[in-house]
Amino acid sequence: MLFAAAIAVSTLLAAASTDPAPSSEEPSVSEATRDLLDAATAGDAAAVQAALDAGADIDARGDAGMTALVTATKANSVDAARLLIEAGADVNAKDDIQDSAYLYAGARGHDEILQLTLDHGADLASTNRFGGTALIPASERGLLSTVRILLDAGVDPNHVNNLNWTALHEAIVLGDGSRAYVDVVRALIDGGADVTIPDGDGVVPRDLAASRGYDAIVAEIDR
Repeated sequence: MLFAAAIAVSTLLAAASTDPAPSSEEPSVSEATRDLLDAATAGDAAAVQAALDAGADIDARGDAGMTALVTATKANSVDAARLLIEAGADVNAKDDIQDSAYLYAGARGHDEILQLTLDHGADLASTNRFGGTALIPASERGLLSTVRILLDAGVDPNHVNNLNWTALHEAIVLGDGSRAYVDVVRALIDGGADVTIPDGDGVVPRDLAASRGYDAIVAEIDR
């Protein structure tokens, strides 16, 4: 029995000795992927390309669950983001706080990156951690050009988020009634926003604006 066991161990050792040793001549995919995430953080498009050429996983996740594309988008690194998107990065991949390249670009007015995501399969119905589409935070921040891009793309102007607000509600409640917000309200209404949808307390947009003294917005709603 001891002799048979010895033969078995000897056979296993011989088999293990025939396994090929890993090559050290080329960087591993994991190393290339780390390089990709670092390059995206730095906004270095040339380094992004080099990492992809070395076999990096384009949709791998780094800090806070961010892909290289989300990282580049949050830094508004247009060249790096464009390279990643055109190389096939998932524009809808979300990080740990439910930001995707598409959603974040829309929320922050990074219009060049936003348009790239729309041209490469952005999910218009995708929602952020507050249950809102990209149009809602764009309206909240008074980002008129971004609002127009999203409306033209077909984002629903009447989507209701977890706070029971549409884009129109947020433009009024979280805006300051200035010209930028008046223009956003006009764009939303022209884009199909329903001025009769109430908020969670049953208050319609016109009354929200009137209670804040936003007469110019009231006038837009009454047009």
